Order: sequence, then C-alpha cells, then structure tokens
Amino acid sequence: MLEFLAQAQSYARPVLTNLRVGAVVRGTSGALHLGANIEFAGQSLNQTVHAEQAALASAFMHDEPRIEAIAVSAPPCGHCRQFLYEFAEGRDIEILLPGQAATALSILLPHPFGPRDLNITQGPLSRTKIAIQEVEDNVVQAARYAAANAYAPYSNSPSGVAIRSRRGNVYRGSYIENAAFNPSLPPLQVALVSMATANEEFNDIAEVVLAEAGNNSISQLSATKSMLTAIAPRAEFRLLPRAK
Repeated sequence: MLEFLAQAQSYARPVLTNLRVGAVVRGTSGALHLGANIEFAGQSLNQTVHAEQAALASAFMHDEPRIEAIAVSAPPCGHCRQFLYEFAEGRDIEILLPGQAATALSILLPHPFGPRDLNITQGPLSRTKIAIQEVEDNVVQAARYAAANAYAPYSNSPSGVAIRSRRGNVYRGSYIENAAFNPSLPPLQVALVSMATANEEFNDIAEVVLAEAGNNSISQLSATKSMLTAIAPRAEFRLLPRAK
C-alpha cells in the first residue's frame, strides 16, 4: 500500500495548494483503491475532494464490501477522520503513514460521532445494491444506476451523475453522505475522481447527466451546474428524474 502512494499522488490536481496527497484503501476483497486530492480553481473550498475521500469513493463505486486499512502520504485531517469513521462501519481500521508505525483510527478519533448517533445502522459499504432496467442511452443508464445506489440516509435525497468524456468514456458518481454532513461527497465529485484516475482532463467533459428525484429534500442541481461552469463550460448538461 505504501509503495502505491506515489502513483496515487500522481493523480492529484492541487490547483490551489500545489500539495499532492495520495491515499490507498485496502478492502476486505483484497483490492486496492487509489485516490488523490482534487481542487477546483475559483470554487469554494468545500468543493475540494480530499485524497482519503477519493480512495474511499473509489471503493464505494467498485462495490467493495468493507475496508480494513488505508495508507496516506500525509496524516489524515479531522475532516477525513470523520469520513473514514463512517466507512469503517464500527471497525477499527489501520492507518499507515510513510516512515511511521501503523496506528488505528480509534487513536486518531477517540470520541467519534457517527451514523448510530442519528439512528442509522447501515453504512455506505453495506447498503443494498439496486439494479435498474437498461436504457438505450448509456450515459442516462449510468446516471440512474449511480443515483439508485447512492448513500443518502440523512437527507433521503439520493442522486447520481454520469460524465461522458470527449473520448467516449463514461464515469459514474453516486452521492455519498456523512453523519457530520459537511464531509459528504456530491455525485459530480465522485465521478470526477474516476475521471482523474483515468488521466482525463476535466475540460474534456462532453456531457454530464444528473439524476435525482424532484421531491428530494436537497438538490445537487445548482452545485453541479456551478462546478461545470468552472471546469467544463462547453459540456452539455441534462437533468433527469431518478428511476424509482
């Protein structure tokens, strides 16, 4: 895991800090999931994706059943410790840092606040996966699948995004909520994590489809359109109702 940190850092897009952070998550499946920090020029700082979040989002989108460890090139901030705690789902996962002895999440976050404090028992990786009917437009299908498999137990407002690049590749992103609310990851950012690790440039986004129900208590619409205006102003945008 530590040996893969340099590769993970190569995916970073630190347009504001010039600090490249990499993270590698190991799932109980044995798979490794890489992530890096992604920053957006001209956007508010809360739109930033931390490396730990990116690696965990990759595990989420690849249907990893559980995580057991994470390696990070720099110590996790409090924001990421909170995000890790929800993904740990009550397990004390291992934290690896270069040149340091391994430590446990419980040492870094001794008095956690999490899903059970809000009467939620199912974590992001143990959520029930939902299949949907295929449609002719694969970008629409990808967006609807991402929305159907989002993790939104606090707002009950699942949403998903699909990105089609000018190369014709499609990247999915599901909304991932957190008990502390602010560390939640919007669906566009989750899709951008996949695009970044595929080494595609954001200004090569050709189309974005957002799927969410009209009766959601919160909406990703304005944030998604605002972000696209900044990173991919030429991209076509579509909003469609989430499949039931």
